[in-house]
Amino acid sequence: MSRDAEHQFWYNLTTGAVEEGMVSPAVERVGPFETREEAEHALEILRANSAKWAEEEAAED
Repeated sequence: MSRDAEHQFWYNLTTGAVEEGMVSPAVERVGPFETREEAEHALEILRANSAKWAEEEAAED
């Protein structure tokens, strides 16, 4: 990631808002994301990653 955490985007799980920098407490946010648009789709990205990891784990068993 090319930018420092204060200049990246985060998705606030409590409010659903995109924030620039670490505005909210860590337990309320996910990220960082390089762009605002990526952060706006944070939940979709997290679901896709979780599904991918679950498939990979199942294939290892």
